[in-house]
Amino acid sequence: MSYLAVERGRASNSIASYRRDLFAYEQFLSERGISLFEVTPAVIEQYLEKMTNAGLAASSRARALAAVRGLHAFCLDERGAPSDPSAEVEGPRVRAGVPKALSENEIISLLSAPIGDDALAFRDRAILELLYATGARISELAGLSPTDVDAESGLVRLLGKGQKERVVPVGRFALEALARWMGPNARSELLSKADRRRSDAGALFVSSRGRRMSRQAIWRVVNESARRIGIEDKVTPHVLRHSFATHLLDHGADIRVVQELLGHASITTTQVYTKVSQDHLRRAYLAAHPRARLRRKAVSQVL
Repeated sequence: MSYLAVERGRASNSIASYRRDLFAYEQFLSERGISLFEVTPAVIEQYLEKMTNAGLAASSRARALAAVRGLHAFCLDERGAPSDPSAEVEGPRVRAGVPKALSENEIISLLSAPIGDDALAFRDRAILELLYATGARISELAGLSPTDVDAESGLVRLLGKGQKERVVPVGRFALEALARWMGPNARSELLSKADRRRSDAGALFVSSRGRRMSRQAIWRVVNESARRIGIEDKVTPHVLRHSFATHLLDHGADIRVVQELLGHASITTTQVYTKVSQDHLRRAYLAAHPRARLRRKAVSQVL
């Protein structure tokens, strides 16, 4: 865990997931009296089979195997293990899911869901606007401080996975929402009501008690807003991030620009969003290709 945190720069949430997966793996080996250096590919395959029989999804099994691979690779490189038994194990096939994006009209409704002129309404509108304006992960938003926002330049500094920093532009609507939230009758009002010893004055988004909002608290804001307009079944913690990427691509943004904005290390990760825009792609093709425009009329004549 120290290696993952210090040398690999993994986020605390990733480390917590690794810890859970490796604890389960350790229990599996302990029940069978197998030490870590005695593990063979067959043992790991039995472990995966056990998870399959327990009804775990392919994505959960793939994540568990990734943790096991990481552990055995660490043992090989750092602890003198004779080999890496996980290298020969084939992982479960995980169906590549297409991110679910909201329509632009649904986004407008969602951003308008928090109603009122009180501090919490100002805060919630700023949260929703900033998530959609920047494509930030909820955890990245939770870690923001007021100094991370440069309103004059229209930029926000985000700290992403692996402690990688990126600077992302912020649009006018989000900046206006942030200005109202940072005004004297909103954020400062919540901080003034809090116990000074327990307040988080360095946090951009705070609770009614003046504490930095957690990922879970920000997700509740998104979910509650979705519930108010009747689309809670379409909303996930990443829905605004997915919509941000999809709408940029729909309106002609270069995929490498979107990659930089999302903070993806690989363009392959970003390319999944291009699948969401197939309808847009088809409309553009039919509108632009000279022979595509005649297709429907010609087909009807043949029929």
